[in-house]
Amino acid sequence: MSGPTPTVVTVEERGDGKFTQSLHSGPHQLVADEPEAFGGSNLGPGPYEYLLMALGACTNMTIRMYADRNNIPLKRVRVILSHQKVHAQDCADCATGEGKVDEIVREITLEGQLTGEQRGRLLDIANRCPVERTLTSEIKIRSRLSSAS
Repeated sequence: MSGPTPTVVTVEERGDGKFTQSLHSGPHQLVADEPEAFGGSNLGPGPYEYLLMALGACTNMTIRMYADRNNIPLKRVRVILSHQKVHAQDCADCATGEGKVDEIVREITLEGQLTGEQRGRLLDIANRCPVERTLTSEIKIRSRLSSAS
């Protein structure tokens, strides 16, 4: 028995800007870049913005799936996310005590005639989206050089 097909994307320099990247996932093509203030051409979102978008999309999809399965009258869900580095000493619930930690703030708006109990349940479900679980679990990134030149 084998597991799911691994997710594979290709990212390569476009050559039309100092940091401009072409991102490919199957038939989908996107662009990433850095803002002009950081030496980029601002032709697309930056890496952290894509990370936040992945978490936001997963959050919304997870909430929608649960609401539909459980006949919860959710009309629309929206999430606004931000990322910043904060001093560990200013973070009361962080395990790290020194230096800086990454903090992502996720504000979820649920539209529809929902009870307080339904809203609470949907918030619990949001905290279980697969991308959040990946970001909060132990992650190993294994880098190797390709044999192609």
